[in-house]
Amino acid sequence: MKYSHIIWDFNGTILDDVTAGIKSENVLLSRRNMPLIESVEQYRSCFCFPIIQYLKNLGHDFEKEDYNAMAIEWVTEYLKFSKESTLNDGIEDALDKFKKEDCRQIILSASEKKMLTRQVKDLGISDYFDEILGLDNIHAISKAEMAEEWMEKKKPENALFIGDTIHDYESASRMHVDCVLVARGHQSKDTLLKCGVPVFDTFYDMLDFAENQ
Repeated sequence: MKYSHIIWDFNGTILDDVTAGIKSENVLLSRRNMPLIESVEQYRSCFCFPIIQYLKNLGHDFEKEDYNAMAIEWVTEYLKFSKESTLNDGIEDALDKFKKEDCRQIILSASEKKMLTRQVKDLGISDYFDEILGLDNIHAISKAEMAEEWMEKKKPENALFIGDTIHDYESASRMHVDCVLVARGHQSKDTLLKCGVPVFDTFYDMLDFAENQ
């Protein structure tokens, strides 16, 4: 395998937390008597970064409400529902294969770092990772700048970024590293195909691709 470093997104990529995300947001929508998210397809069609734009897509008006307060409200609900979330199918096999290939594995996430580190530990996969990189706040604005800083500091020889959203592709582009996307998370396959990078239906397909590079 040509890759020395594997850079993983977390939410929707490693962690199958789409249902947790929908349930969390539906609590907020219900409290405001707003239309609920009725399907995974609907959710994936409106989800985007920055998160504030996704919330606007759902009808939230931040001229009337404080975004920071809503972020806290959402995270409170997410922490409840995400306890039910599990690893995406095929993730453990991929993590194990990359470890056996002596790849350094890094999580790069727009999640708050303490919450992220706790989730990784609770899933029992901490030992696979050399670094866990998250934001210092809960607002999930962007991880692209953090990605650039890491790249400038570490200068990996050959890196592969694995994610599930356009924002992952954008982060990989700013790092000038290869990127693959797996349509198992927060955005639809049709959306991901617009990025012009390999898009896979399963993590087993992704792993086959990576092994043959």
